[in-house]
Amino acid sequence: MSDSKLKKVRLGDLLVERGLITEAQLQQALAEQRKLGLKLGHTLVQLGMVSEDQILEVLSEQLHVPVIDLRHFNFKPELVRLLPETLARRYRAIVLDRQGDEILIGMADPTDLFAYDEIARVLKARLKLAIVRERDLLAAFDIAYRRTNEIESIAEQLGQELTESDYDLEQLLQVRDVEDAPVVRLLHTLFEDAVQVGASDIHIEPDETVLRVRQRIDGVLSETVMNEKRIASAVVSRLKLMAGMDIAEKRLPQDGRFNIRVHGKSIDVRVSTMPIQHGESVVMRLLDQSSEMMDLHQLGMPDRVLERFRQVLDRPHGLILVTGPTGSGKTTTLYAALKRLNTPERKIITVEDPVEYRLPRISQVQVNPRIGLDFARVLRTALRQDPDIVMVGEIRDNETAEIGFRAALTGHLVLSTLHTNDALSTVDRLRDMGLPDYMLAAALRTIIAQRLVRRVCESCAEPYTPDDQEQAWIDAVASRLPPGTPRWRLGRGCAHCNNTGYRGRIGVYEYLELDHEMADALRRGDRDGFERLALADDSYQPLLDTALQYAATGITSLQEVLRIVGDVEDDLPPAPAPQTSQAAGAEADA
Repeated sequence: MSDSKLKKVRLGDLLVERGLITEAQLQQALAEQRKLGLKLGHTLVQLGMVSEDQILEVLSEQLHVPVIDLRHFNFKPELVRLLPETLARRYRAIVLDRQGDEILIGMADPTDLFAYDEIARVLKARLKLAIVRERDLLAAFDIAYRRTNEIESIAEQLGQELTESDYDLEQLLQVRDVEDAPVVRLLHTLFEDAVQVGASDIHIEPDETVLRVRQRIDGVLSETVMNEKRIASAVVSRLKLMAGMDIAEKRLPQDGRFNIRVHGKSIDVRVSTMPIQHGESVVMRLLDQSSEMMDLHQLGMPDRVLERFRQVLDRPHGLILVTGPTGSGKTTTLYAALKRLNTPERKIITVEDPVEYRLPRISQVQVNPRIGLDFARVLRTALRQDPDIVMVGEIRDNETAEIGFRAALTGHLVLSTLHTNDALSTVDRLRDMGLPDYMLAAALRTIIAQRLVRRVCESCAEPYTPDDQEQAWIDAVASRLPPGTPRWRLGRGCAHCNNTGYRGRIGVYEYLELDHEMADALRRGDRDGFERLALADDSYQPLLDTALQYAATGITSLQEVLRIVGDVEDDLPPAPAPQTSQAAGAEADA
């Protein structure tokens, strides 16, 4: 649709005319709109009178313009930036394509004539209109309007302003009202970019001639290299100041934390510094305190596992362990469990290092070994506070393990984590920590081993044909594949996924619930008998089986499964022997 054809459309009248709402509902929505200060479409959706898709369909028919799904539209960031970000966000519009002097614009509200006219004035071009969903539009903004160029520009400006004197620099950094200082703007822009792309960590690493800034997105680092090596000292000193560290101490590692607000979100930043050859390396963990914590059903557990886990959580006592390497999502699983358990009738105490998310109604204690406030001491005190449920952030030593297990034996539900590869090896690890067999048998209820795999990007996913080596490995584990024809997929890379082919992650779980027979085997010290019973139990499903299910249905890629296998294969039951020498070689390589 060109600008000459755009006419004023009254959305409420259209919806009444199509029979989607009544006149009475329209008047109710208009009254509510005046109170809330929202647009009519938002108000109608919020009141549950119509869905967003119904509104888009009506507008599409009335205006004779298409509805474009941004989740599957491969937009070009250089075109998107033709419209300044402030205007794009204000008018809820995005540049999608350009053909000659005509520009295709996606708008969340195509009835906004003022926004349409302003966009046409700024772009100085004929506009062609499309309709897009607002939630998809906001996500597209965060992808397209990356701060990379702005970060590099501010870094260059900071490099030009720095003097040769570190003393003068540190004096400047101790002034707290320097919001316009380049180092402050650089850090603010860096945090904005990290929050927009959903980074969990920021690494600042000075090298001999450059400064590397890396962001961990979906578990994988992406890198930006800055030629302004001299700015490293300014950036590190400012971060130390923000985190309450000693800016003069550059020879020893330091830890600190601070809170910032970015795009209306409250972000807790945990800072760790370490002296390296060319300065100090800084790693920052970003925790979004304003984000909604996941419910159990959002974790990605298979339905059968999820139902069993819920039943175990409803029991009054026992020990539940979540295991896996660092970064495998153990804490997220525990917090989702606590969210389900958090009711006025239950007293819940957590012992953490550090406290990652603040939970209402729950007493959360952060350990501090420097003053003797370690896990064991806090846990002893917590048990005198009349808790129903105790969460221990991590079992690290024999003393903590023994107190946790005794708490489970004395009528408490205890949740904790442990660093082991899979569920079966957890028992060996606990024995190595000195726990007696009778205590394991009496207290241990459930072990969940988990990993995180990346989801294939839905915007650029395409069918994938395994190569000969991969196919040979697939043939070797064919008995573990779900029924039906596998639907292998791989992302080719697009703007939505930063050209990685992946967007977001999902948990892969191995679930083992101990029954009376397994407990008896543990009590007798019969490790082999325990393993045989576990493998034969209906509740047990190895990590590889769950990962293969996700890959065979196109949720993740075969490459992600092979990455999981490299981590746990030695501890899994052996796959069926391959039929050919080629397959045997491929399985060994995997």
